[in-house]
Amino acid sequence: MPRRESRNIKQKDSIKSGDLMLVKFEVYFDGENWCARGIGISIFAQGKTLDELMDNVKEATSLHFEDVLEAGEEIRVLSISEFEVHPVAKASGC
Repeated sequence: MPRRESRNIKQKDSIKSGDLMLVKFEVYFDGENWCARGIGISIFAQGKTLDELMDNVKEATSLHFEDVLEAGEEIRVLSISEFEVHPVAKASGC
């Protein structure tokens, strides 16, 4: 029964409430690709665009938690993004 044991460990790595599981990802740009690293869970995905990254995160999460989804539980993904903030140019005469 290693599959069931694996499922129990996975549930501890994410926030679970009733039949809803929340899986968190840190999202960042590495200079070439958009990357998503699971927070407290061993999932990593990347993509050339944010849309491609989100598709890959959904696929990786559904494969990682396949047994949880088959048991009828709902999984939501929370992404926390990192990006640079640049100064806003001031208009003259204001």
